[in-house]
Amino acid sequence: MRDQRRPHSPDSGDLPLELSTFVGRSAEFAELTAALGAARLVTVTGAGGVGKSRLAARAASRCAPRDGVWHVELAPVRDPEFVDYAVVEGLGLTDHTTRLPHETLLAHLAGRELLLILDGFEHLVGACAELATDLLRRVPGLSVLAVGRRPLGLAGERLFPLAPLGEDDAVELFVERAAQRGTAVPGDGDVRELCRRLDGIPLAIELAAGRLRTLAPGQLLERLDDRFRLLTGGTRDVLPRHRTLRTTVGWSHELCTPEERLLWARLSVFAGRFDLDAAEYVCGGQGLHADDVLDVLSELLAQSVLAREETPAGVCYRMLDTIRAYGADWLEATGDAARLRRRHRDWYLGLTTWCELEWFSPRQGEVAARVEAELPNLRCALEYCLGEPDEAHLGQYLAGSLWFHWVGCGRLSEGRHWLEQAVALDSDHGRSRLKALWVLGYVAILQGDSVPALGLLLECREEAEDAGDPTAVAYAEHRTGCLAMLSDDMERAETLLRSALARYREIGELNSNVLIGQIELAMTRAFQGDLPDAVRLCEDVRQVCEDHGERWARSYALYVLAYAAWAEGHLPGARALLTECLGSAHSFHDLLGSVLAVELLALVTGAEGDAAEAAVLQGAAAGMWPSVGLPLFGSACFNAPHELCETAAREALGDERYEEYVRQGAELGREAAVRRALGRPSSDAPPSPRGPARHVRATLTMRKPAASPTRKGGETTG
Repeated sequence: MRDQRRPHSPDSGDLPLELSTFVGRSAEFAELTAALGAARLVTVTGAGGVGKSRLAARAASRCAPRDGVWHVELAPVRDPEFVDYAVVEGLGLTDHTTRLPHETLLAHLAGRELLLILDGFEHLVGACAELATDLLRRVPGLSVLAVGRRPLGLAGERLFPLAPLGEDDAVELFVERAAQRGTAVPGDGDVRELCRRLDGIPLAIELAAGRLRTLAPGQLLERLDDRFRLLTGGTRDVLPRHRTLRTTVGWSHELCTPEERLLWARLSVFAGRFDLDAAEYVCGGQGLHADDVLDVLSELLAQSVLAREETPAGVCYRMLDTIRAYGADWLEATGDAARLRRRHRDWYLGLTTWCELEWFSPRQGEVAARVEAELPNLRCALEYCLGEPDEAHLGQYLAGSLWFHWVGCGRLSEGRHWLEQAVALDSDHGRSRLKALWVLGYVAILQGDSVPALGLLLECREEAEDAGDPTAVAYAEHRTGCLAMLSDDMERAETLLRSALARYREIGELNSNVLIGQIELAMTRAFQGDLPDAVRLCEDVRQVCEDHGERWARSYALYVLAYAAWAEGHLPGARALLTECLGSAHSFHDLLGSVLAVELLALVTGAEGDAAEAAVLQGAAAGMWPSVGLPLFGSACFNAPHELCETAAREALGDERYEEYVRQGAELGREAAVRRALGRPSSDAPPSPRGPARHVRATLTMRKPAASPTRKGGETTG
């Protein structure tokens, strides 16, 4: 069986693309496909490199659960506590709340029908078994396909042990991979014997085919024989079938030059993908000049030790986990592992510093893509820093400097995990801890966790004043003002925000955070009835953003300007502003910015006369809020436009039809909801008799409410 089709459609999940032809395994494919149809938990087991992941993805692509097939790669995950986070990430979920990731999973999966692939779980078997047990017990529509070197050991688990390729399939694979490299070889004689000696292990065959640039099959066979004699104590006995993969990877390692072996070992410090610049910095020196890394890396690529991948962040490279583990053993044996881990940490500290600065620039989208691609390595650097007593201040700096990723790109839950670890550590570098403190307070606000947020910000301000750190004082005051705004205490919020902005000007601070502070000040002015001042403040922000190429903070300025446009009855302008706002927020995976835009688009849509579509969008927003936090922050000011839209839509449609349209919107899911809001498909319902909003503006003035409600939490607009 040879097939090169894409194994999934864009709406069916996230199975990885097949970048090369799939060879053989016809019988196993049919059997595994049947097993997936008969059991809710199937585990494919086998040696590393035997082709488990490839076959599992191929069989899963033939399944058609209603809500798709989702692939979670667990090989880069080192900490069992991060299994739930990895699955949340694999499902493409964004959750701003204080819910544990396991709770987020259960909430998302409830009522869905999907297949979840847990790939490479063997080093996390306990955590994965616990997760799979609970999810399968509580989500009837879920099936799990586990892929690893050992079973999960659960009741009801259907095992699918995968053997190496049969001889004919192994030969076909070798010939196919040779042809891809521009070498034509016959599928008999030396090739057949070589595949037998390699025990039909696909990874070993791929590695051998990668050598055909310099060695003929007969020469490969001779060297393989020499290697086997060495491994069996000098005898010429043929190795038994199913010799471990370590032998076959070791054979490829033996064929490498000293420089290639050295780079192979050093590259093992990377988790997931890495780029050439990182490889040159981390791996160069002490026996391998940085200028030579490219040539040596190219040889490892040609030999299939590395794979080249195109990513949104550019060209990257990666090792299979088995090959990385082999290199890591060699690195430990050289005694150089600690030095390489420090160099790895240094590179990602530098990368984070660059990304934080460039976040406030035209490269903002590039920064978002880069950090997303580098997240496994950033986690590795964080683990290293937070696990070493002398590195605590670097861990605090790294966790705090990634604020833009935690906040702007939908990683609040993970950010809080790292930040809480960081601030709990003692260090002699107070500035690093102060930054981690205010960022943690910011994240807690966004998660609607106002009590701990206030405590963190007060602690930050007190310590910053004692340490004479005006920057940390300004940030602590800014975030405290934001918290006051979301608690509907507009006068206090305005006082704090104006003071923080003055502090920023005094110290020369200008970045996305500062602009968000000005937008929040604009909101306090709007809620107190001064729309012209709010517009002036946000127009100023928009101009600064355009001057610096900033798009994330700009989206929130557009949100406020859109509301002002609606309030003035300029509906086309409001829609244009919100469309741009939503597109930008969604591109950064900023769920808060997205749901606020959808809420306001519902209001504009109702004012345009389409009550049915307004109800659908309100339902879509309602479906998004549980992953953000308290709907509309529990704020009377933020909730007033929502209530106005709902009242008008109910009056036009009637309660029963309104609730039905809301239900339809709530079932859309985030991606579909955003597409719906941006595309605004026509509804088959009769239009609302209400015209533009001007005649109802008297019922809704953005003002301070008569009484501030008691609330448990709050969020900010940034």
